[in-house]
Amino acid sequence: MSTAASTLVVLSGPSCAGKSPLLKALARVHPGLHAGLRPVVLHNSRAPRPGERDGVDYHFRPRAAVEALGADPRFAVLDVRGDLQALDLDALDGLLAAGSAIFEGNPFVGTALLDHPRLASVPKVSLFLAPLSREEILDLRARGADLPALVADVQRRKLLRRLRRQKGEPSLPDLENVEKRCRSAFGEMRLAHRFGRVIPCHDGEDSENWDAFYWPLGDAGRALRALAAALRGEEPPGAERWEPDLLG
Repeated sequence: MSTAASTLVVLSGPSCAGKSPLLKALARVHPGLHAGLRPVVLHNSRAPRPGERDGVDYHFRPRAAVEALGADPRFAVLDVRGDLQALDLDALDGLLAAGSAIFEGNPFVGTALLDHPRLASVPKVSLFLAPLSREEILDLRARGADLPALVADVQRRKLLRRLRRQKGEPSLPDLENVEKRCRSAFGEMRLAHRFGRVIPCHDGEDSENWDAFYWPLGDAGRALRALAAALRGEEPPGAERWEPDLLG
């Protein structure tokens, strides 16, 4: 990070938009920028996905245990597509006391971080990774497209490809989870205007453009350049500002 003060970086977007591979690409291509960011690790009531580690990706806990944290003012508990996630505000204070921190995840927690009164004085860099560009949305609206259905279908294809790569043949609960996530994507995109910049990126987590070559290609590469610029305190190239009524 280029700023001397501790900064909270908030990187959000729908499930499978490419947030995780974007951070992995940052670590590989810009290790100095990545090293200055300490991850915010939430409590989560869902089971780990293949490859996820407790205490690294999330603190995986029974639903009742996460729900009970809602009575503790040191935690902010949110319903995220049917799962409960809890933000430990004291732990976040500790991260920020030591330097800059980054939250990578869903826009529900992302906007809670932007709005929380306890974090009002913390400098923030907020970015939203979107599967469509502003120009595409305006064009689709002019053509009378069913935007919620289209966004759901765009994300469904990405989620199914990711699922097959992770687990092979999906089970019925897996498919139900995919449907829940893709149906939530349009509502999550309606939160994009709350973030400082929106980065259009058609390369979701299913895309080989992130890691088939040393330098990410296509939209993956453009997203990486935008993120790196934002972390340096520069205007992110190709990033957009979305108006509140863009998605209707």
